Amino acid sequence: MIDMDKEPSAAQKLVGDFAPALADLTDRVLFGEVWERKRLSKRDRSLITVAALVALNSPDQLRFHLNYAVQNGVNKEELIEAITHLAFYAGWPSAMSAITVAKEVFSKA
Repeated sequence: MIDMDKEPSAAQKLVGDFAPALADLTDRVLFGEVWERKRLSKRDRSLITVAALVALNSPDQLRFHLNYAVQNGVNKEELIEAITHLAFYAGWPSAMSAITVAKEVFSKA
C-alpha cells in the first residue's frame, strides 16, 4: 500500500513512473534493509559506496552519494581525500571525473 501523504523517494522521483519495481526494490531492499544493517555504520557504508562509484566511474549515482555521505557524517575534505587516494587504485580518469562531480556537488552546497 502506498502512503499518499509521504514524499516520494529519490528513486520514485527518478524512475518510479518508468520502472516501478526497480524504484520499489531500491527503497525497500537497498535503503530499507542493506543500508540499515548494524554491522557497519552509515558513515562507513557511505565511504565504501563513494569508493565503489568512483572506481566504477558512475557519476550520476556519485552525485547523490556524495550528498548522502555528508548527511551520514563524512565531511567534504574526507571525500576529496578519498577520491585523491582512489586515483592510484581506481585509475586517474575515474578520479578526475569523480573530483569534477564532487566540485560541482559541493559548489551547490
